[in-house]
Amino acid sequence: MTSMINYDHILSYFNITQLNEMQKAAMETIPKGDDVILISPTGSGKTLGFLLPILQLMENKTEGIQVLILIPSRELAIQIEQVFKKMGTSYKINACYGGHSVKIEEQNLSHQPPSVLIGTPGRIAHHLRVKNIQTSSIHTLILDEFDKSLEFGFKHDMEFIIEQCKNLKKRVLTSATMLREIPAFVGITNSIQLNYTTSHHQLNSLLTTKFAKVKDNDKTEALLLLLGKINAQSTIVFCNHREAVDRISEQLYFFKIEHGYYHGGLDQIDREKTLIKLRNGSTKLLITTDLAARGLDIPEIDAVIHYQLPVTEDVMIHRNGRTARMKSQGTVYFLLDKGDVLPKFLNETPEEEILPDDFKIPAPSFWKTLYIGAGKKDKINKMDIVGMLIQKGQLNKDDLGKIEVLDHSAYIAIKADKITKALHLVKNQKIKNQKIKIDISS
Repeated sequence: MTSMINYDHILSYFNITQLNEMQKAAMETIPKGDDVILISPTGSGKTLGFLLPILQLMENKTEGIQVLILIPSRELAIQIEQVFKKMGTSYKINACYGGHSVKIEEQNLSHQPPSVLIGTPGRIAHHLRVKNIQTSSIHTLILDEFDKSLEFGFKHDMEFIIEQCKNLKKRVLTSATMLREIPAFVGITNSIQLNYTTSHHQLNSLLTTKFAKVKDNDKTEALLLLLGKINAQSTIVFCNHREAVDRISEQLYFFKIEHGYYHGGLDQIDREKTLIKLRNGSTKLLITTDLAARGLDIPEIDAVIHYQLPVTEDVMIHRNGRTARMKSQGTVYFLLDKGDVLPKFLNETPEEEILPDDFKIPAPSFWKTLYIGAGKKDKINKMDIVGMLIQKGQLNKDDLGKIEVLDHSAYIAIKADKITKALHLVKNQKIKNQKIKIDISS
């Protein structure tokens, strides 16, 4: 039998009073017999949209993996794992992805198989081939951001994985944009489609679209002028290539403009730290490739800048979906060099943003991030950290922002004008009798 689920408790933990229209439809549809294709924009709450209803499909006395979730990126795996853990169920969950030790995953899978397993197709296929995963108990398959997994070249791995899952009763496929076709290997026959892309854009009247023209053939200078003018609390600049990200980042460092940068060429830990700082407000500006266009937990972005124009409508939709989310206001800017034209797939003509003649450095963030070299696996929790910073660091609760505790590290947002003194006071302190490295996160 399924376990009793306190949905009100789960929603209150996420500060949600009620589910949105898409999530309500998913809650009603997914537990039923047919397969489900869920199409809903980035930022609309798809993760909770499929995690909540699958709880109704799970049996609390069943041993082994019941639900397999395939995703295109390690960041999305981490995000879904964190959301599921916050839901506070009795079910174990594990995430498997590149960038960290396979041996740790092998130990987790062999010691006590999780009820829910999340993973990138390449890593899950590896575990299947070396017999670390048994598929006989898997009854539900979630293909989250399925189109992105195909784009990343995971078709053969996904086909292999699905072939091994002989007892599937339910398939749920999610995407942020319409799918042109679904490959036969997925095995979807009778399905119900929940499409919330059109209704979302009709409701999303809080998105403003603008364009700015580059002067004197210096696109980076134009970007600096635009950044100085809008002085947004949080801004993402999208590029088509990581070389452009690195080049812009070098210029921002030269002008001492606080920012983070993000692309597939970075180590996993550096990518994680960048996103943590963006979430806690220490970083207000992110320069990135389309890797950050979806599948990441990045809330409340005020502005999106297309430094390099999106090559397809789907790319534009995913980028734009980073702002004006969940009834918040947001602005999208297209930076047009000489010879550039606005994308033909725009539904409206944007208004022009006139760039100033002089550059003004954007205001720095009110927050900086403190790094602590211990986490959940070291028996350190948020209350331990808060207690130390208030008692030993002479900080007030209002001086502390978002805290994220990982397996072996923690990151705490502290008011920028208080962090240096607080670090001096706590640098040699112990937490739970452990000597731990504490420093300002680089």
